[in-house]
Amino acid sequence: MTMRTLIFPTLLALGASFANGQLLDPKKLTQQPTDTWPTYNGDYSARRFSTLKQINSGNVNGLSLAWVNRYGSGNGITIKSTPLLVNGVLYFTAPNHVWAADAHNGRELWHYQYRQNTGSTIGNRGVGIYGNWLFFEAPDSHLVSLDARTGKERWSVEIADPKLDYTSTVAPMIIGNHVILGIGGDHIDNPGFVQSRDPETGALQWKWYTTPRNGEPGIETWPDEYASAHGTGQAWIPGAYDPELNLYYVGTGNPNPVMAEQSRKGDNLYTCSIVAINPDTGKMVWYYQVSPHEVHDWDASVPIILIDGVINGKPRKLLAQASRNGYYFLLDRKTGEHIVTKPFIDTLNWTKGLNAKGQPIPDPAKYPAPDGRLVSPASGGATNWPAQTFSPETGLLYVGTSRSYSMYYVTDTDDHPEGWAGLDAQAGTDGSALIAIDYKTGNITWKHEWPAGGGPSHMLSTAGNLLFTSNGSNFIAFEPKTGKILWHAGLTGPMTAGPISYELEGKQYLTAAVGDMLYTFTVNPPNK
Repeated sequence: MTMRTLIFPTLLALGASFANGQLLDPKKLTQQPTDTWPTYNGDYSARRFSTLKQINSGNVNGLSLAWVNRYGSGNGITIKSTPLLVNGVLYFTAPNHVWAADAHNGRELWHYQYRQNTGSTIGNRGVGIYGNWLFFEAPDSHLVSLDARTGKERWSVEIADPKLDYTSTVAPMIIGNHVILGIGGDHIDNPGFVQSRDPETGALQWKWYTTPRNGEPGIETWPDEYASAHGTGQAWIPGAYDPELNLYYVGTGNPNPVMAEQSRKGDNLYTCSIVAINPDTGKMVWYYQVSPHEVHDWDASVPIILIDGVINGKPRKLLAQASRNGYYFLLDRKTGEHIVTKPFIDTLNWTKGLNAKGQPIPDPAKYPAPDGRLVSPASGGATNWPAQTFSPETGLLYVGTSRSYSMYYVTDTDDHPEGWAGLDAQAGTDGSALIAIDYKTGNITWKHEWPAGGGPSHMLSTAGNLLFTSNGSNFIAFEPKTGKILWHAGLTGPMTAGPISYELEGKQYLTAAVGDMLYTFTVNPPNK
């Protein structure tokens, strides 16, 4: 293996931060992020909500650029990872690359480059951190561990056969002494899975397949074991975790063959599902399938958000997802009990309604066909993987949406099609919008329509009465209760990863990724 690590003198200046003991206090993972952003979504609830309010609706017009830095040297690198912030250092990735940068000024501290390989470089969501160690997935389906203080490689282990052409993009989730991973891959009929690795050695602790085998519950929703074993259901973004229930929640991908459904009659569990897994054992505790027998490439690997709320006057532990299929779902996260299902785009036309479990009933007349079928949403979904956010102060879930259409075709009419067995062609749009959903009812409280060419983007809400997102090359702050625009700034391109907010030496910052650059903003002087 070849590896390049660059260590700059600035690292020595941060010696106090890297002093004896662990860089990351494990307790930070269970707290709302302030001086630390220790995991992909900020904390285990995945709300992407910051309790910081030094930057607020009263002074946001004074928000200005603190620093900007480029890390890819113009070589086509795109940062799709949410940066982690620990002890004043930002850690972030692009395929085959990991950086550490001083959060005060963006100066690169070290840069790790993985070996040359033939794996997919479609993107990388970021690193996980355990104590002094970082973990990330390399494109050739290896889990790599680095020393967070130096960028030196500790070990690399294979998590899937590189010859099977998986796409390995997931930001690892750290729960206790478990490094929890998922994997992707749309063009293949390989088994989907979630697995856990030992942070010390990389040894496999457990592996849960997203589709069942003979004798396992759910196999009856497939024609046979072969169809199930090759049904895919990849889990390619991180989920959420409830420490009290000790349950990890993750969304699974769509079934294969994609679009051609003739060889996989049935609901096709556990694809397009929200699944609760015990992180110590890898055993599934409950599931809820948001798209039975999915045929349009609308996976459920989209944000899952945990909400502690009140339903019918009673406190409930809740789980919310605005899914790619155009429906909002609210579940009891202890049991998986269905509470609410409601469409959040008005162009949706692929169902016959809902069944008794609140699941959409697919309309076979809208299945892809050799002569095409006009369906909304388009294959990109009514929303997609970009970060959503929930504000406990407003009770609203903020989602980027698209009201688009595709013509869906089956191209492989064989009795046993494989892989990507159809295609879709964009067939127009009724626009896109940022919407605010009342978590209790699924009703849309307000909507901001975007100009042509807009669509889902990453978001962050804060206790400073602010909601940050982007449209095109504009970085925008909204008033989260009403949708009023309070501030905007031009960037050099669309935001490519979820923004984060953090506090350093009593000052609040806001960082966003655009291509191979990080932009960081603050208010000078801060309003105390």
